[in-house]
Amino acid sequence: MAFDTKLLVPLIFAAFALLEILTRRFFQPDSGSRRDIWIEAVGTPVFILITVPAIFFVVPVILESVFPGSANAWAAWPWWAMLAILLVGDDMTQYWWHRASHAHPWLYSLHRAHHSGEYMSIRIVYRNAIAYYILMPGLWIAAGLVHLGFGPVYAIYLLVKMTVIFGAHSSLRWDEPLYRIKWLSPVMWWVERTISTPATHFAHHGMHKDDGVTHYKGNYGNLLFFWDVLFGTAHITRRYPEKYGIENLDDRSAGGELAWPLMRK
Repeated sequence: MAFDTKLLVPLIFAAFALLEILTRRFFQPDSGSRRDIWIEAVGTPVFILITVPAIFFVVPVILESVFPGSANAWAAWPWWAMLAILLVGDDMTQYWWHRASHAHPWLYSLHRAHHSGEYMSIRIVYRNAIAYYILMPGLWIAAGLVHLGFGPVYAIYLLVKMTVIFGAHSSLRWDEPLYRIKWLSPVMWWVERTISTPATHFAHHGMHKDDGVTHYKGNYGNLLFFWDVLFGTAHITRRYPEKYGIENLDDRSAGGELAWPLMRK
């Protein structure tokens, strides 16, 4: 991923983390544990420093071996066509990957680390089993599209997408004060049906489905919440669950969550 904005995503991540630290919402002493720290301290850098670079290295090698000279073959496409393909090839496939991970026990074991933390924070954005990302179709598709010439558009797309995802997980709840402004209500109606917001994504992380807010069998969208609206999995309340995590969670070590299925306890 050789483009000028490649450092902006970690900088935005760091900015969210800093704001959470300054507002005392980062460390979660009441609901976090040593196990949570290990999952996040190991899982996040492995994803950023190993998994993503490996996929973006391997995919061009595979494509060039099968289709020699394919590098930048689609670079002349208009930006809007590239964006449309990225939204479907990366973001929509991630919606279905996420949805499948809540439907099938084997896949959920790869994803449960993302929900086992009993708090919302920028800390949990990359909190999944290592294999969850290795198998994620959208990453492989995105790497292929960048090889084919989508790099400049992908750089901007990724910047917007990750900012939305960071904001949807962050304990800062950027949307909460906007709901209180009456004249903004029609605007927020469109916003919350277009992109993921804290209110809609926090509902996905809620612990108790009978609280009227929690909806962990829906609200799967990452950049676009529109996929949930389109495919019938949206639940919008403009409220936030009181508790987060997984009901009746069985014991599993940090290694068991990060390295599943190689480690299962």
